[in-house]
Amino acid sequence: MDNGSQLLSAIERIERLHEEKKNLEEDVREIYSEIAAQGYDKKAVREIVKRRSKDPSERTEFEAIVELYEQAIAQASRAPAGRAREEAA
Repeated sequence: MDNGSQLLSAIERIERLHEEKKNLEEDVREIYSEIAAQGYDKKAVREIVKRRSKDPSERTEFEAIVELYEQAIAQASRAPAGRAREEAA
């Protein structure tokens, strides 16, 4: 097989894969539409799919970091209110 034929073959394979990818993406969109029609929140389902695609230990570590950040934000948002009450007294 000459260089031109090899290149053409590779390009045609890439094109087929792109078409398959497009079809799969359409299938995924249809499933999300079905989910929404059943009353589920598409954003929540997308987040679950995203989290499940991660390695379990990576996911656990990430969720622990998010929880830590949320706690820090909650503490920071309570702190100014507490100081304002102290200053008013």
